Amino acid sequence: MAKIPAGPPLEGLRRQIARHRSGGTQRKDGLFVRETFRLDRAHARQKAQEWFDRWPKAAYWTEVESWRQLEGDEIEFTMRRLPSAD
Repeated sequence: MAKIPAGPPLEGLRRQIARHRSGGTQRKDGLFVRETFRLDRAHARQKAQEWFDRWPKAAYWTEVESWRQLEGDEIEFTMRRLPSAD
């Protein structure tokens, strides 16, 4: 009979979830820093590029978290990054 491999140890995850639920974390907005912008298409592209230049994706996990096109040529988008590269 084949032996079923044991799953990953979950105690660390359980502690982290409990700490988060009890409000013990210092960050108000979770792990990431987020900022939402509402700009015309050209300026939205420029602002996103500024974020990627200032906080490189490889170190800060920078990304466009969400975006949507509004009336006309306006874009509303949220940028997300880690607070530090540590």
